[in-house]
Amino acid sequence: MKLIIDTDPGIDDAMAIAYAAAAPEIDLIGLTTVFGNTHIHQSSRNARFLLDKLGLEVPVAEGAAFAVGQSSHDPSDHVHGPEGFGDVTEIPEIGANHTLTAAEFLVDMAREHKDELVVCAVGPLTNVAAAMRLDPQFATNIKRLVIMGGAVYCPGNVTQFAEANIYHDAQAADKVFAAPPQTVLVGLDVTLKTLYETADFEALAGRSPNMGGFLRDISRFYLKFYKEVGGLEGCGLHDSTAVIACTHEPMFDMVETGLRVVTEGAEVGATRPDPSRPPVRVCRDVDGAGVVNLFTERVASLP
Repeated sequence: MKLIIDTDPGIDDAMAIAYAAAAPEIDLIGLTTVFGNTHIHQSSRNARFLLDKLGLEVPVAEGAAFAVGQSSHDPSDHVHGPEGFGDVTEIPEIGANHTLTAAEFLVDMAREHKDELVVCAVGPLTNVAAAMRLDPQFATNIKRLVIMGGAVYCPGNVTQFAEANIYHDAQAADKVFAAPPQTVLVGLDVTLKTLYETADFEALAGRSPNMGGFLRDISRFYLKFYKEVGGLEGCGLHDSTAVIACTHEPMFDMVETGLRVVTEGAEVGATRPDPSRPPVRVCRDVDGAGVVNLFTERVASLP
């Protein structure tokens, strides 16, 4: 599978990128970066650092710094740490970004790999919306769009209504859902059923000292947040679950519905069923233990 991950690394993004690097079904042909967990320059730096650590020569195309119509962004440093990787704050600048913007890169790759390319968006949907504006054929050129975002049938995690990725650019998300590609939504309805606990990280580090050890180290900050805020003994494999959905759809139960996103007011970012819109497949349930085991087995194969 030709895959581009649109990402804002981010602890769970790092886990997802590591999984994609290890998965034999996936040919990771690029990362596009977006604001979200971090500022945009941090997202791109972190993406290049991760690829270097994984030994991958994969382009990184930098995308949106802010939501549509905005000129600033407050990153989620209380969740992911000041540099995006928890207590690990010394992250070197390695290499350089691609000459194309994220939207341009997405459009070009969709043309080059028409009907083959899967885009997995695990941050705000600003870059995807920009690619759809840039090329009206983008939505039909890609094989599928898999989105980590939304809380359709459950409460949100930023507000009681909204999940973080959708909340950070509700307008872009609503534009995407107004005329979506073939789309799978992997939201909080399922990702909080894939908890990865401290013991899982320790076991992973034992089998994969370099990458698994790094993921264990950066996860400590993340696990502390989950414990203090949600009373949970693990963290959701949010972004990794979305990448797994790209290749392992039978692990998920899905329903089809159109979606709209509330773009203003107290419920901004809420992702609501709307039967008047084109249908997307929304994940309602997941084999959580299966996802956790698959993640461990694949990432444990890394050095």
